[in-house]
Amino acid sequence: MLTTVQRLADPKPGEASPVSFEDTSIAFLSQSDFKLKKTYWLFALMNKGWLVKVGTFFIKIALKLQLPIKKIIKTTIFEQFCGGETIRDCEKTIQTLHNAHVGTILDYSVEGEDNEKSFDETVLEIIRTIERAHDSADIPFSVFKVTGVASTELLEAVQCGDPLTEEQKAAFERVRQRVDALCRRAYEKNVKIFVDAEESWIQDTIDMLAYEMMDRYNHEHPIVFNTFQMYRWEMYDKFVKATQNARSRGYALGAKLVRGAYLEKERIRAHEGEYQDPIHATKQDTDRDYNRAIDFALENRDVISICLGTHNEYSCQYTIQKMKDMGIAGNDQHICFAQLLGMSDNISFNLANAGYNVAKYVPYGPVEAVMPYLFRRAEENKSIAGQSSREYTLVKKELFRRKGCRV
Repeated sequence: MLTTVQRLADPKPGEASPVSFEDTSIAFLSQSDFKLKKTYWLFALMNKGWLVKVGTFFIKIALKLQLPIKKIIKTTIFEQFCGGETIRDCEKTIQTLHNAHVGTILDYSVEGEDNEKSFDETVLEIIRTIERAHDSADIPFSVFKVTGVASTELLEAVQCGDPLTEEQKAAFERVRQRVDALCRRAYEKNVKIFVDAEESWIQDTIDMLAYEMMDRYNHEHPIVFNTFQMYRWEMYDKFVKATQNARSRGYALGAKLVRGAYLEKERIRAHEGEYQDPIHATKQDTDRDYNRAIDFALENRDVISICLGTHNEYSCQYTIQKMKDMGIAGNDQHICFAQLLGMSDNISFNLANAGYNVAKYVPYGPVEAVMPYLFRRAEENKSIAGQSSREYTLVKKELFRRKGCRV
């Protein structure tokens, strides 16, 4: 079986090839027939919303009762969406992606721990991802969530602006030190690092920390990237303002553009708290602002470097066309695309094959500790209109394309 994606035709230096997201021969070239059949059946199951809901419920119960289901999880949903339990476990995935000209973003996805010891251990683990990234061009970014190194309650207290106790002040200073330790190491190792976006009620605090780090480490070139969730109705204006501030302060703005991951939680909390919903009323509004942000970033790439974290085919094609219209090379260092491991391979591998900068988020961590992440992936595939159906259809198409391979 072939394990390396061969580019269909080598373009001229800096010139990108046409891209079709329907080319499953490129999208799934690295997957054996056996692996592809497993993927087919997994998405066939995930395509049934009621089954995802029931399955998630019983897995949570089984884990709580410590029933022996780890092996089943590890060889199904964990294998699909995670690189392994450790960085070393991820090496095979890193190499497979490298063979397809796709970078890796090692994402330590342990959640649920909320104490100082855990926060410090998370910092050490993320530093290991930075060190691994420094050792190889195959890993263009590192990433962390501020809630991995700080209490959510503390971040919310800071955002609310209420007077902090001396204990809270000391705790937040430790948070600053942890964030700085990560960004400083990234700067020293010349590794770009994403600060992931989170819920609106703590995002202002996260933004404040991210911009402090940019002003400290982005004056030579972009190291620290903040994340902009374009499903929030005020985010486009915030993006423009962040760009203006970066320009006036003389540093590069690193920006990861996403649509958003907490829609249901945001709407419920806004309703219960009787405050204005921070999310756009319609998906069309979100799509409009996402593409406006793409335009703005490309027009201001003298100060902005962007990563488009999206599974939306239209936005990717929109960006490609905009780059062509503006005469921007496909491999321009200021622009990259990113998708999650196990999802939208038709986007990732076809973009990479055409000469664009692409990376995959590769989550890792102990199986039990990354289950909250996996539950979100299952919910995301169920809630995004047609996502599981799209994945299922593409895998089915490739299986039928391969001679003699039937499901």
